[in-house]
Amino acid sequence: MKIVILGAGNVGTNLQHAFALQKINVELVPSRPITVGTSSVSLPGADVYIYAVADNALEDVIAHVDAPKALHLHTSGSAPITVFGDDKPHAGVLYFFQSFSKNHLIDDWSSIPVFIEGKNIDDIAAIYSLALTLTSRIYEANQHDRERLHIAGVFTNNFSNLMFRMAADILKDTQIPFQALLPLIEQTAEKVHSLSPSQAQTGPAQRGDTTIINHQLEVLQNTKTISFTSQEKQQVYELLTSIIGNHKE
Repeated sequence: MKIVILGAGNVGTNLQHAFALQKINVELVPSRPITVGTSSVSLPGADVYIYAVADNALEDVIAHVDAPKALHLHTSGSAPITVFGDDKPHAGVLYFFQSFSKNHLIDDWSSIPVFIEGKNIDDIAAIYSLALTLTSRIYEANQHDRERLHIAGVFTNNFSNLMFRMAADILKDTQIPFQALLPLIEQTAEKVHSLSPSQAQTGPAQRGDTTIINHQLEVLQNTKTISFTSQEKQQVYELLTSIIGNHKE
């Protein structure tokens, strides 16, 4: 089986690495040369084309690939399967639910869930077989469910990472390194393996401790501006404190 991955970004680079570890023949092709310049760009032949590109470039890249007999898969959590037109009768979705970075390649994919969809039962079987080379945590999911999963991932990963960035910014006004927060971050993630997020919620907002809340808002007002303004940090603190207070269980 020959696989071509279109897109040499975070997802594409990690996928190439993962398949290569399984001794699967994979070629990684940057997507930009495909859509810039001429439409007659030559692409290597393959049994499977995996489109690891941004959603806003997906349709354009797909249009430049002429391989009606191949299996075509996108890796998006939000894009519909209908992005593949009638000229690509064998198509689907291969959405690995993980945060990927080019400078942090993942070797073990066995615990990473993947969500798949196919145009027909044969395509689903082929996608399942391909996914199984990397992980056994395989789930069928339509666009409705993937969209919600993607948003949940934004809250879980992207927004929480923003909180880490803000925490690091607050500590720049001190002699305390960000590494001092790592045990707390790890414990917070570990707790939701055995408790629901509602049960795991702690802190002054959960306790309704207005004295601490008001004091911390005053402290934030006086922190040095590094990456985020004092007002930005106060706004986030007040909004999240209010939401926690309104949804205590």
